[in-house]
Amino acid sequence: MLRILERVAGLNTGSKGRRSVTERLRSNKAKLFRGVTEVAPNVVGYCVWSTERIVDDLNCTLEHKLKGAVSLLSDEAYQWWLTVKEGTQPDRLSWEFFKSDFQGKYVGACYIDARRCEFLNVTQGDRSVAEYEAKFLRLSHYTRGMVASEYERCVRFEEGLWDNLRVLIAPQREQEFSILVEKAKIAKKVKCAERQNRDREMGKNKRI
Repeated sequence: MLRILERVAGLNTGSKGRRSVTERLRSNKAKLFRGVTEVAPNVVGYCVWSTERIVDDLNCTLEHKLKGAVSLLSDEAYQWWLTVKEGTQPDRLSWEFFKSDFQGKYVGACYIDARRCEFLNVTQGDRSVAEYEAKFLRLSHYTRGMVASEYERCVRFEEGLWDNLRVLIAPQREQEFSILVEKAKIAKKVKCAERQNRDREMGKNKRI
């Protein structure tokens, strides 16, 4: 198990570095995937998403992401990957290729289509901006090709925000997603402060 976890990082930096990577992976609960057929599609989808999140936290390259994901496969799932690898040109064996094939094998087209539909209809609703961002990003993993650019992703995120937040942010036409999210969080704080001020003023007027 230790060797498997060390390979996820795709690094060879000595015992101290390997221990720190292993501890990080364990704290993020990286697990082996055996490809058991009765595993629910949402569990498999979460497996792909959580693995990507962990290796992102470790600042891995795309090559290391692929190596890390493959190192978490065992039994039937690992045999599946060997078969795919043998029948694929080496220059096509990328992280994106792996995700696409893995989801096609273990998640299924119907589940992916349902998540894409959910992505197109997701809104902030009763969520905080951070909670909305988390769901938006989780669903976006199933929308390959639907949101072609960073700007289009920003526009889609804006469309799902509360109206009173969107009117403050949309005119700025932000094109960087992380900055857009921070602006939305700031706008939410401003609106909360305004509401609190109004409530205090109303309370004062009632006492007069």
